[in-house]
Formats: sequence, structure tokens, C-alpha cells
Amino acid sequence: LQVALRIRPMSTAELAQGAKPIAHRMDEQVVVLRDPMEDPDDILRTGRSREKSYIFDVAFDSTATQETVYHATTRGLVAGVISGYNATVFAYGPTGCGKTYTMLGTDGEPGICARTLGELFQAIEHASGDTEYEVSMSYLEIYNEMIRDLLNPSLGCLQLREDAGGTVQVAGITEVSAISAEEVMQLLAQGNRQRTQEPTAANRTSSRSHAVLQVTVRQRHWGGGLRRGRLFMIDLAGSERAAQTQNRGQRMKEGAHINRSLLALGNCIKALSHQESTKYINYRDSKLTRLLKDSLGGNSHTVMIAHISPASTAFEESRSTLAYAHRAKSIRTTV
Repeated sequence: LQVALRIRPMSTAELAQGAKPIAHRMDEQVVVLRDPMEDPDDILRTGRSREKSYIFDVAFDSTATQETVYHATTRGLVAGVISGYNATVFAYGPTGCGKTYTMLGTDGEPGICARTLGELFQAIEHASGDTEYEVSMSYLEIYNEMIRDLLNPSLGCLQLREDAGGTVQVAGITEVSAISAEEVMQLLAQGNRQRTQEPTAANRTSSRSHAVLQVTVRQRHWGGGLRRGRLFMIDLAGSERAAQTQNRGQRMKEGAHINRSLLALGNCIKALSHQESTKYINYRDSKLTRLLKDSLGGNSHTVMIAHISPASTAFEESRSTLAYAHRAKSIRTTV
């Protein structure tokens, strides 16, 4: 499992509140977080550092471009997917820290999804003539522990099923054949308009659901067998405390579901990172972890991109995100 960390620029709201930057990228792998609450004159804490450093496979600060992030994290996965391996990229972190920006980007600055798909179709075009490729995609969201098809929302709530080979599938989901990256991006844009978003105090267009794009590449050699590679690209919902979003009522309930699935994901990550001691990994605690079973537990190249804000006002969120991502670094998947 490759773990990257991205620090976004300070927002105008944070600057208006008088927040100071407390998260800094020291070099290509190290991020340092300073506790803004600690008093440097506190006699009891002399000799203790107010700073804690975290090491990742790669770290980006606010100057990193979408291109840089893509090349360092995801580009290497494309060849594997075309050869029949599974790959997963997921964006993790609190609301308003840039997960959706990293995954989907903007028209001028496309994110990981667009770049990966562009590269995928390009590689297929340049592949040898004796192989036939077929690319299909599905796009779903997990909202309040229910699965909705974003390409065809009228289907209602869908169920997860496990096939004989142990692969978890979403029963009845729309799979659309695709012939170009542009076509997939149009479908994605259509799906995003269906996605559940609500304003919270932390972010005006907060994604309240986990969005999962699954691209399946099937290849058939003349006279040979059939190979299938699956690529998951996941934009997780924000992982933050209710106090930060000032949620009440329906939003509060929603947040509890989001946190439950992220907690389940955290528990799986924790269990996987101490695999000698635990025989049992509880994937069935949430729909999200069941869907990600292959990505986390085995047959997949997996990349996690964690996001934080550098502001002193976001210290608690940043600290728990850094600790979560740091723990994920010790997972080993066997592809």
C-alpha cells in the first residue's frame, strides 16, 4: 500500500480567522505538524518537542500540481490494470481538504480520474494488434450505508453480493462500455450531479457520500484466455468531528454513518497492519470495507492519498488524519 499526503493551501476563510500554518512538508517524505496550543514557556514540557513528524511514501505541499500528484501516485498503476491486475486509489481526509479536487479536479486542472483514464485508453490504443480490449465502468455512491447507482439513480438501493471466486460485486449496477476518456469523464460529470452534497460549516459543497468509480478492463488474446483488471477510484466522504461541521439533525445522522464506515475502514487498516496478531479482518462492518476487501486485503496495488489543511484551526483533524494515514503505511498487499 502506497500512502501519499497532500497539504492544501490556506483558504481565505482560515486566513480571515487569523489561522497560522502549522503543517509543513520538510522533504519528499516527511511532514511536520506543530501543536498550536502548547505554551513554549510551560516548565513541565521543557525538553519535549511541540512538533511531531510523520513519514510517508511521498508528501506534497500546496505548490504541488495535479500533474505532479498524478505522476507520483497513480501513473504506475495503469500498466498493471491493462495486464489484468487490480488497482485502487482512494482520497482520505477531513471535509474541505481537497479530496474531490485531487480525484476529479476542475476543467482547467483535471484530477487523477481524468488523467488515469486518458493514459489507460492511450495505452490500449498502442497495444499490440493480437489483443482485444473492452473497457466498462460503473459509478456508485455509498450514502447512509446504502448503495446508489450514480449513472442510473432510479434503480434505488442496491445490494452487495459475493461471487464464487470471492469477488464482491454490486448486484444490478449499470455497467457502461466506454471507448474514450472523454466519454467516461462525461459519464462521471453526469454521475456527480446526482451525488449527495450538503453545505456544512466546514465546506460549502461537502460530499456527504463515498463515491466509487470502477473501471474494468477485459482483454482477450487471439487463441489465449481472458484477463480482467479492475481499477477503483474512490473519493471518500469527509472524516471530521461533528463540532467542526456544526451538524445537527439529518446532517448529524449522516455524519455518524460516514464516521462509522471510516471507522470500519480504520479498523480494517489497523488489523491488516498488525496481521500477525489478528487472524480475522472485519470487512463486513460496512458496505465500504466489503467493497474494498480486495483493495485492502490482497490482490491489488493500492494508493491512499491523505489530505490535510495546514491551518492551526484544523490541528485536531490534521493530527488524526496523519496518524490514520501513517498507520496505513504498514499494510502489505500481495498482488
